Amino acid sequence: MITEGKINKLKIKTPSKNEVEKYLKQWNVLDNYVSQEKSLDKLFLVLMPNNKEIEDILIKASTLNDFYSTNILSIFPLANNILKLNIDKRLKMGDFSLVADIGNVEIKGKHKYFYSFATKYCSHHNPDDFPIFDSYVEKVLFYFRKKDAFAIFNKKELKDYKTFKNILIEFSEHYNLQAYSLKELDRYLWQLGKNSFPKSYPRKKELQKP
Repeated sequence: MITEGKINKLKIKTPSKNEVEKYLKQWNVLDNYVSQEKSLDKLFLVLMPNNKEIEDILIKASTLNDFYSTNILSIFPLANNILKLNIDKRLKMGDFSLVADIGNVEIKGKHKYFYSFATKYCSHHNPDDFPIFDSYVEKVLFYFRKKDAFAIFNKKELKDYKTFKNILIEFSEHYNLQAYSLKELDRYLWQLGKNSFPKSYPRKKELQKP
């Protein structure tokens, strides 16, 4: 949870064209991320733009899972769900309800919702209409909601994809960033979140000597 005290302590710079440009320039020199994104663009937009063959879907889903470390242990049920949905027309239309349809899947009798993965899968087919949701973007949006009240929303509402996209648009309009695409905003927000809210991992306990 981002408290008032944390907001005052962090002092993240207000979103502006200069800030976005700064982070976009930083992105362009991150060879690993740039090469990764180019590989995904080639895979999703050139080599396998359609989703009519399970083999194509498996390759794309597995690559996304690996590159983004989404930690989906069983990728086949998700890929099979995508195949059954016949998503190509809906992707081109920018049908936001597709995210929930892709993300909701049953694995070994248990319901799972791979929301972030589904936004990534859709976005790499149609980045103009499908922004990416992840924990870093979520934290930045909450930070500026508390700091500047650019919009009113709670954590649960961000998991509704239509609402999430509308909040991003409100963010863009509030800070006069309409010149930037959803993809560019994602790169800015993701880097800002990664720098401002680094994940902490529990330290392994040292083995006790006999």
